[in-house]
Amino acid sequence: MSKKANKESTALVKNILKCRDDPQPVFFATQGELSSGASPQFVLTENSTCSWAKPEEVFGPDKLRPRIEPWLTALWQSEHLSLLLGSGLSHAIHRLGTSKALPGMGLGDFGEENDVVNGEAKRSAEDSGRGGGNIEDQIRVANELLRGLEIIGQNDEQAKKRAVALRNKLVKVLEGFAGGILSGERGLIAAEEAKREHAFNYLVSFLMSFASRTGTRDRLHIFTTNFDRLIEAGAEVAGLHLLDRFVGTLAPIFRSSRLDLDIHYNPPGIRGEPRYLEGVARFTKLHGSLDWVDCVRSIRRVSVPFGAESVQPYLNAQVTAKADAMRLMIYPNAAKDRETAFYPYVELFRDFAAATCRPNHTLIAFGYSFGDDHINRVIEDMLTIPSTHLVVISYDDPLGRIMRTYERLGRHAQISLLIGNHVGEFQSLVDHYLPKPAIDRTTFRMAELLKSRWGASQGEGQSAATTPTTGGGSEA
Repeated sequence: MSKKANKESTALVKNILKCRDDPQPVFFATQGELSSGASPQFVLTENSTCSWAKPEEVFGPDKLRPRIEPWLTALWQSEHLSLLLGSGLSHAIHRLGTSKALPGMGLGDFGEENDVVNGEAKRSAEDSGRGGGNIEDQIRVANELLRGLEIIGQNDEQAKKRAVALRNKLVKVLEGFAGGILSGERGLIAAEEAKREHAFNYLVSFLMSFASRTGTRDRLHIFTTNFDRLIEAGAEVAGLHLLDRFVGTLAPIFRSSRLDLDIHYNPPGIRGEPRYLEGVARFTKLHGSLDWVDCVRSIRRVSVPFGAESVQPYLNAQVTAKADAMRLMIYPNAAKDRETAFYPYVELFRDFAAATCRPNHTLIAFGYSFGDDHINRVIEDMLTIPSTHLVVISYDDPLGRIMRTYERLGRHAQISLLIGNHVGEFQSLVDHYLPKPAIDRTTFRMAELLKSRWGASQGEGQSAATTPTTGGGSEA
């Protein structure tokens, strides 16, 4: 067996990297078995070439970090910065804290309507590139079918009976769906204390890498498709204040008029304009949340404890004793853009489009598999602005949706990729590649001092201040 063939046989898992001046994605894989505590070693996969590594060269994180971290640091300092978080974040934190996979949610039982619901869920999921469909596809289709049966049932007794039966089944499925989300939260609470703290320390480091922006820059805007409250819990631990559209204390109410709310302060002894308080980020849950409830023609956030046994007691307390899971404001993935036109869905996606589609903006997508067409359409529109940039970070791409989207968008110079079990893995990402929190004027001054006093090379002295050609303005 040749040396090259032997190298390919010991390459285990692919990673994909595209950043800085890479004209195309670079594929590389782990070389040999990784022993405990050892630094991973990589080789380029067959037919993959780049300017920074030779075909036979073995390299590790020490070679990758100088390429990735300065580039991300510069992008993080764009005039506008947004973070799109998918289910990959919840899976990563849960596994880090419990050493177990996040509890999965199997398909729901819709009784006599199973064949209709499952058939349409599968068809629409395949059309959107989501594989064979999941419980979110089922819930969406069941809601559509229920509405149709209710309309027909006004003049058809048989359709009316079908609607009543389907509604009862849908309530049970939603209760199980909410229970599965709470089960994932509860797993972290019940985890061994050292592991739980370890997981939340990484979550805090992850969030603060993005949120530590000086008050002179636009606020970080966090978007998520998750229904759980993991981001809110991490923000509390980090002391990060999240601004959303909810106003109030006991049962905050969703307001369309509170988008521009912010927090300022007056420094002692200083006159003039108030200053922005640091450690503040805007927050939008695009698909709703486990603790959002439809209550008397308004959307309220109820105080469901993190990891509660059930959401039902809190529904009863907030709405009525007869309230059921149909009151939960949970919006599964949409198969068509028009499905996002209902309140408050339209407000949430208006925020997403307004935040992303503007010059000098960087969007970081972490753990998002590009399975929602309505989100993808906004991202596609964003990239028509030349000064915008998209950074995709993911542990894997099992259905190939990320790479297909990358090719379809065609704006390769405006897209960076970190995909794989190393560059896209949550823990190694925080350890090696994410910029440290609070990149501000002090950091740039330190770099200048090191360069002038100790003769640091240009690459070392200016790495933190490097400005990407497509990522928007960096402020030095």
